[in-house]
Amino acid sequence: MSIIIPANSAVGGGFDVANSIRFDDGSSSYLQKSASGGNRRTFTFSTWVKRSTLGGGSSGYNTFFSSDQATANSFRLTFSSNGSDDKIMTYFYTGSQQMQLITNRLFRDTSAWYHIVVAVDTTQGTASNRTKLYVNGVQETSFSTETYPSQNLEMSVNQSGAPNRVGAGTSLYFDGYMAETVLLDGTAASPTSFGEFDEDSGIWKPISVSGLTFGTNGFHLNYETAAELGTDANGGTTLSETNLTALDQSTDTCTNNFATLNFVAKGSGTTFADGNLKATTTISNYNTSIGSIGLTQGKWYWEMKLGSGLNYSMYGITTDSPKQVGNIPAEQTKWTYVKIAYGTDLRYNESEGTGYQASSYGNANSGNDIVMIALDLDNNFIYMGAGGTWYNSGNPTSGASGSGAAPRALVAGNTYFPAFTTSYGTNMEINFGSPSYAISSGNQDGNGYGNFEYAVPSGYFSLNTKNLSEVLS
Repeated sequence: MSIIIPANSAVGGGFDVANSIRFDDGSSSYLQKSASGGNRRTFTFSTWVKRSTLGGGSSGYNTFFSSDQATANSFRLTFSSNGSDDKIMTYFYTGSQQMQLITNRLFRDTSAWYHIVVAVDTTQGTASNRTKLYVNGVQETSFSTETYPSQNLEMSVNQSGAPNRVGAGTSLYFDGYMAETVLLDGTAASPTSFGEFDEDSGIWKPISVSGLTFGTNGFHLNYETAAELGTDANGGTTLSETNLTALDQSTDTCTNNFATLNFVAKGSGTTFADGNLKATTTISNYNTSIGSIGLTQGKWYWEMKLGSGLNYSMYGITTDSPKQVGNIPAEQTKWTYVKIAYGTDLRYNESEGTGYQASSYGNANSGNDIVMIALDLDNNFIYMGAGGTWYNSGNPTSGASGSGAAPRALVAGNTYFPAFTTSYGTNMEINFGSPSYAISSGNQDGNGYGNFEYAVPSGYFSLNTKNLSEVLS
């Protein structure tokens, strides 16, 4: 048996990153600090990112660092906006491209964390040494566009009065998560200043940056202060926040990767927001979304907040692969078990085709209910409830007896994904342990992870890579 873990997920052990920031391009959110005359020829920007959208995003670019002295004096580090090619691009523009690197490689995994470093030193005699781009500890050397800056060129980064901006480039906003964000003013650093390869797994992972030289305008953002997400952990000036709140702090990080909704496994009429934790369907149809982590063993817990309108909302689990999920209700996909939010049916489908069977289970939900799901894949049961009460007096800790579980046992050996159907203007907000909505109580699993409204049943865990590693060990 196996558990599907997102690719490039940093392993546990060693240096731990506790927090990240969640940017939503629809909210036009970003951080910035005006520079005060630093080194414009030599600098390094480093950050870990987890994407929430592909293509250029709603603003045309997915820009995670920029500095603009004027419209025609701009530095950018972004995911390319050229259609949906999803390449990494960095450039400096002053009426024409003075520097531009666009990778041939694509970066389309919205479930994984990438470590991206751009190191600039225009004093170098060799042109290709003046800008270096690294991803997950490895230098990118294959580019579809490759233009290096002239020797001793001064860029807008660290220019007096220019805003060094995180999460946007003017009106070009990033959509996703960022962690361990660093700017070094006056140093062109290698990726080993920020990370290392794990000796057992070979996965690139972060290290402490506390000993680095940050220079005049440098900063280290670890996002540990929810009330001031722009706090410089190195002690410098706090970056100002725009359209960010304490709810934009997340525990989904490059050392503990939480499940989200899968961007490539949703119907065309559904939009995601808030770090792929909110699904909204605007069309008069069904749209099914699934989680980014698939499971075959262990005991798992998550919650969701229903929208004010229910219509044909459903929630549960499915084995459907991303390519099969589309503009259809979850009840019509194979090996699926879903609760109807507006009624008392559990609907399940155990064969190909569009038919389903139904059994009475639980109560009808109300708008804005917070729903609980406990998935026991050691005994092949699923439990559901709302408002802190399990349906049918369920007892998720009853083990092999399955007391009060959903009336249809699960099939051993299947890989199950969390599944959600929204329709006809409805929405859901999913909480896999790092919620985008306010929690009034705050409950963690037995390993100390997650932030849930209701108590996590004993022996059940939130969906993140640290818990997955423990189950697999």
